[in-house]
Amino acid sequence: MVRGGQGLARVAVVVRAGAAPLWWCGVFAAGIGVLPPGVTGRRIGVMAGAALFIVAAAVVTYTRRKRYGSLARSAARAGKHDVLQDRAVSVRNWRRGHRWWLLLAFAAALGSSFAVPAAGGLLLAGAAVGLWLKAAWLGRRERAGQALLWVRVDWLGRRAGAPAGKPVKAYRSTGIAAGDAAPGGSRRRTDALV
Repeated sequence: MVRGGQGLARVAVVVRAGAAPLWWCGVFAAGIGVLPPGVTGRRIGVMAGAALFIVAAAVVTYTRRKRYGSLARSAARAGKHDVLQDRAVSVRNWRRGHRWWLLLAFAAALGSSFAVPAAGGLLLAGAAVGLWLKAAWLGRRERAGQALLWVRVDWLGRRAGAPAGKPVKAYRSTGIAAGDAAPGGSRRRTDALV
């Protein structure tokens, strides 16, 4: 950072950074977890897991939506000395900061399979789908406003926390073509720039 500029990370990228690892942890835990019959039996376990999948996806999708909306409405324009963080760096920082939580969640989902087969894994997978849906919602907001949303890296902290957490005071915005991530935080397709 130079001349008072701030390091900025894309809000949608940070939101969806945990989706892929949660999804794969959930899928593997559910796949392995369906092998033991468990206390409840496989059928009840899978049905309970399907219900948890839907509930987790809905809860994660709609949690803090008002906070995201108010921060987005009050977003100030990014300065010319602000440094826009690459998508890969934001994703790597989030995953490094949460690797032990992901491992613990995988172990808990796997361990719960001895009581309720596959339910814990499907819960993790539902949380991952919720993160993807929240990022897609942010992407629709960004397209509608023709502005990408960014958050200061120092407000995310060392563990790359939630982009709508208490330390976050405001967002910054840039034009829709800034950075290397498309609206919603996915990789920007190179043919979309031509």
